[in-house]
Amino acid sequence: MKQFARETRESILMAADQIRANKTRSFLTALGVIIGIVSITMMGTAISGIDAGFERSLSMLGYDVLYVQKSSWSTMGEWWRYRNRPDLKTAYSGEINRIITDTPDSQLELAVPQMSTYMASASYRDRNLQQVFALGTNADYLRTASGDLAAGRFFMPHEAKSADMVCVVGDDIASGLFPNEYPVGRQIRLKNQKFRVIGVFRKQGKFLGLFSFDNQIIMPLKAFKKVYGSQKYVTMRVKIREEAGIADAREELQGIMRRIRRLPPGKPDDFSINEQQAFKAQIDPIKNGIAIAGLFITGMSLFVGAIGIMNITFVSVRERTREIGLRKALGARRRTILMQFLIESVMICLVGGAIGLATSLLITTGIERLVPDFPLEVSMPLVMISLAVSVVTGVLSGLAPAVSASRLDAADALRYE
Repeated sequence: MKQFARETRESILMAADQIRANKTRSFLTALGVIIGIVSITMMGTAISGIDAGFERSLSMLGYDVLYVQKSSWSTMGEWWRYRNRPDLKTAYSGEINRIITDTPDSQLELAVPQMSTYMASASYRDRNLQQVFALGTNADYLRTASGDLAAGRFFMPHEAKSADMVCVVGDDIASGLFPNEYPVGRQIRLKNQKFRVIGVFRKQGKFLGLFSFDNQIIMPLKAFKKVYGSQKYVTMRVKIREEAGIADAREELQGIMRRIRRLPPGKPDDFSINEQQAFKAQIDPIKNGIAIAGLFITGMSLFVGAIGIMNITFVSVRERTREIGLRKALGARRRTILMQFLIESVMICLVGGAIGLATSLLITTGIERLVPDFPLEVSMPLVMISLAVSVVTGVLSGLAPAVSASRLDAADALRYE
């Protein structure tokens, strides 16, 4: 055992000397492995970043909330499929709540109306913000939303009922209109109406890197209708009971909506019930595409790298044939010679893997600075997988030359020119 440990240590030192003596050749030999490791780490980092960002975005929607809307999230952009559907009414929320209350074993807890527009503008003194997301709702909104308040409060039921001109703003609105002032208590202008800011949401970020929850202004529904009219897009946010299942709750809500819309049996729904699963179904093909492309590039790079390492190792065996013969003449075993070249091949791959990981870290750091909202992280399991792939590549590519070297006859090797 001690002899094996000593032989291993000597092989590692000899392999390190060979790599130092042939730095350029070793780097070019490991280039395929470097590209492969960069590919596999960036693929894993991209997929984990998509997963993390996606889960964070879904938490903004709420895992226990269903959305009754005119169109479906699963066919976003195909507006013509839903344009002839009758509009939803905010009064539906009251009817849904009445039916929920009258149903003892209902899977649903609460329905909240929401009316919104993406084309609002907000101003304070000489500051003006365009394309603000304005939303009208009732005092129960926070029970169906994930946002927390960083300052102030949400509006009360009596303020919603009397259409008070009060509002709660997102973090981007607060920092854009009040960079050097405390926003709560200030009055902002929406269209031609003045609204008093009573609360500020804590920063939430963007949904899937697109829509920002920090760019919204939430106000009582009646106040919203006074300013923007009653012909805006309506959504019903329906919270599911804690112990209820999504499928059962969705089926119950579908039945309630068909009853409210007075749809006879056999007639298709003229509304859509949306949930986060619709986005999951759309994001999976993107992740699969990244994985397939990454695995293909990784496989090709590692294959080319392995062929290059095998070729250079064969060349190294020829260059050191007399050395091998001398070592065998002095009593070196076949396993010692095999171990020497196998360890050298593995070390070249490990050096390539380390360079690849360092390159991936630099690329990841650059992307995080350019796109701070996209979460990227080279995780420890991914590092271990990359190093394991490097070792396996080294073993497979160096095995044949190492076996060839170990089988050389001492006398023939000493006579080799």
